[in-house]
Amino acid sequence: MCFKPKFKKFNWLVKLITFNWPLAITLAPFGIYVNQKYSSIEKLSASTKRHEANIHWPQQLELLIIFFYILYLLEWFIKFFIYGKKAYRNISFEREAYHFDNDVNYKRKHYASFKYIFKKP
Repeated sequence: MCFKPKFKKFNWLVKLITFNWPLAITLAPFGIYVNQKYSSIEKLSASTKRHEANIHWPQQLELLIIFFYILYLLEWFIKFFIYGKKAYRNISFEREAYHFDNDVNYKRKHYASFKYIFKKP
């Protein structure tokens, strides 16, 4: 990882672009934003911290941030027609993150999420 992410509270812009929905969201290079509606930064679970900082943060950096968002949105759009409301959980980036967010020993390899693109849920 190039640099460690900082955990911050949702600001008005993050609330606007996320509709104030997620518990936390990684927005490289700015940081990881935590929705105070659900949890304070100090009380954020270890698995959520791993999910965001150890998996989503490197995913975004290795794809130079902009390509991560392009692929993320493209994959969500395609999978929305396949899975409907379950599209979010079937995005390859999310599948990797949810699969390993409880694994304290997970050593992420570059582009590891790509193997989840065509893998059956």
